[in-house]
Amino acid sequence: MRDVDYDTKDESAYECFSCGTIVIAETNPGSCDDCGSDMRNRQTPIE
Repeated sequence: MRDVDYDTKDESAYECFSCGTIVIAETNPGSCDDCGSDMRNRQTPIE
């Protein structure tokens, strides 16, 4: 398996941990506009 080069200047999809809202942004929006919960980059695996 080969890792994909990650360019921080590219837009990424961020998903809310609580309600599942998805936001496309260049940087992590921090908290969800809908419920206030934390957001995560969907390209980063959760283990």
